[in-house]
Amino acid sequence: MPSPIRSHLPLSSLHARFMALLPHIERYGRFYFRHIRCPQGKEEALQEMRALTWLWFLRLVSQGKDPADLSGALAAFAARRVHAGRRLCGQEKPRDVLSPRAQRLNGIGLDRLYNEALQDNTRTPPPDQVASRCDFLAWRGTRTDRDRLIMDDLMLGDRTLEVARKHAVSPARISQLRREFYRDWMRFGNDTDV
Repeated sequence: MPSPIRSHLPLSSLHARFMALLPHIERYGRFYFRHIRCPQGKEEALQEMRALTWLWFLRLVSQGKDPADLSGALAAFAARRVHAGRRLCGQEKPRDVLSPRAQRLNGIGLDRLYNEALQDNTRTPPPDQVASRCDFLAWRGTRTDRDRLIMDDLMLGDRTLEVARKHAVSPARISQLRREFYRDWMRFGNDTDV
């Protein structure tokens, strides 16, 4: 947890000075995070940027420096830090498949996996496709991190032997898991025993 920052200026004065810099910081952040398609994800990244720059702003003031001279650097450093998965309070886990940081580091794109799996599906009505995607994500969240990694490799079309070597298990175990995933998914989707 960051240590408390002391300043001789009143909080209202600090806030007003920071608000004057904020439009520049937000403009930089919107440009930097323009690749994020999800509006909530983009807003979350911008909020993290605001929080980090506020903290750094207070630190600079407490050191007797003028943050207005460094607004560009503050924005750039904050954007890069957020993009790297480092947050004001902790950081994203690099081994969590659902973490954007892990997806970036390992070249995993879950959107791509799910879209490819359901691409060219002209038989299923769109509402059913949407429900299936939502259900799949909910079901996937019930599995362990290791299971999710194995699922991702199988969904990418990797062969049983490749997946077994990658995860240091026997090919027979991968075949068992494939059947287990199928049965569990069917139970989850149908709420009946399979």
